[in-house]
Amino acid sequence: MATLNRTLISAALLTVTAIPSLAADCAGNPNALGTARTLAVDPAVTPAVGRKHFPVTLPLAPKEVVLTFDDGPWPGTTDAVLKALRAECVKASFFMLGRNAVAHPGLAKKVLAEGHTVAHHTYSHPLLSRMSLARAEAEMDRGFAAVDQAVYGNGSRAPKTPFFRFPGFASSRALLDVLAKRRIAVFGADLWASDWNRMSPQHERTLVLQRLIHAGGGIVLFHDTKVQTARMLPDFLRDLKRLGYRVVHIVPAAHVAGR
Repeated sequence: MATLNRTLISAALLTVTAIPSLAADCAGNPNALGTARTLAVDPAVTPAVGRKHFPVTLPLAPKEVVLTFDDGPWPGTTDAVLKALRAECVKASFFMLGRNAVAHPGLAKKVLAEGHTVAHHTYSHPLLSRMSLARAEAEMDRGFAAVDQAVYGNGSRAPKTPFFRFPGFASSRALLDVLAKRRIAVFGADLWASDWNRMSPQHERTLVLQRLIHAGGGIVLFHDTKVQTARMLPDFLRDLKRLGYRVVHIVPAAHVAGR
């Protein structure tokens, strides 16, 4: 079955006609994948999303994808991920760890400067569902403040971008209620790269494409701390273009409204 799936994916890559460029103004790359649209997410009315963890996902059309990266920023790999995204004029969302943003503030600022969404993933990546509610909330708040301090020069328990992803997807009803009351949107995923497992870049690329074709689109989870992901990303983005997928960039609704 795995061999058959790889064969089908390879055939698709060879036979699908490239769609018209969505990034005609992408400097140096008129055939870039580009970012098809921006989706404003209002945490006040958006439930926790991502069908790997929750009943619903974002309101995406068929073959639309949201690219997300966890655990960074990290020297070398995050730089390579940003380079690949820049070459294709694609925008993504980075769910940063507070400790890594503190250790590498210049890199955290670079993510924002290149137009990507800076989101949150706790300070040190514990499984929050195994902690008391008070300790879990304190860990989240520490992460919010650390990332915002590194990126913007000031931070508090109220994140500038109210987007959060649970480490290890270890949520609880009580924590989800806390975040909902604080108007912080929770993102799971619709599919992931499994790049926490060691594999070759080509194997990861084939695996993600197989899952993407099966799902038809959705929120895709990568880690910008992984060398294999950084190496496969340029080819993967070109695959998306050839297969007719479109990238959607998620931002807080307040950013679009200008509030």
